[in-house]
Amino acid sequence: MSRMILSVVAVGLLATAAIGTVAKAATLSAGARSAVEAAIDDEYRAEAFYAAVIAEFGQVRPFSNIIRAEQMHASELGAIMAKYGLKKPANPYLADPAITASVPETLAEACKMGVDAEVLNRNLYDKRLMPAVQDYPDIQIVFSALRDASEFKHLQAFEHCGGQGQGQGRGMRMGQGKWIGQGLNVPKP
Repeated sequence: MSRMILSVVAVGLLATAAIGTVAKAATLSAGARSAVEAAIDDEYRAEAFYAAVIAEFGQVRPFSNIIRAEQMHASELGAIMAKYGLKKPANPYLADPAITASVPETLAEACKMGVDAEVLNRNLYDKRLMPAVQDYPDIQIVFSALRDASEFKHLQAFEHCGGQGQGQGRGMRMGQGKWIGQGLNVPKP
């Protein structure tokens, strides 16, 4: 948990340093603007799905930790948007019936969906978003940090959660008690 918090703080500090120290015109190319908008849209979709999982199964890890990271990611992207004169939109996906309906029957299945989402997120940054902002070092720094969080933090947490049949507890900040089988393959109430 402390590593997750430190990671989020580090991303924030990197983004703040990048935004504050890199001088760039206050306008974005159409491609860069599209990339920033796609990045925040992706963060919002992830946040909404993780919120729907939490609403269904309770404050379960890794969803309860990763949703906070997604919110921090959106905040960092909001700072980029503000720097370039763009308005940060509200999350249009929270409580979206389609996203709520996509929550699977078991927590293990939700973890598998988390794995798939983080792989897609990593690939989105690698193949589409990073190339579109190659002329914007400040945005590259933020995008790189967000991409790395997906690959090296979130993906691993979801793989552990869904791939080994073990959960990380129903975290109330009282430690990471592991409990085998409880809640992971139990159908939704």
